[in-house]
Amino acid sequence: MVPILLVLLLVLILFGAGFAVEVLWWIAIAVLVLWLLGFLLRGTTAGGTRGRWYRW
Repeated sequence: MVPILLVLLLVLILFGAGFAVEVLWWIAIAVLVLWLLGFLLRGTTAGGTRGRWYRW
């Protein structure tokens, strides 16, 4: 009985890790798209040059 429970626990852990990695990939893609949009759609300064789009 214990080996079956260990195998089921391992399957649950691997399934959870796979789901988490899948979610992290989608989050990374969304952040990349937002970063690219922010880079491409940044405004201009009073001098006509493009300013920094980030606030560091």
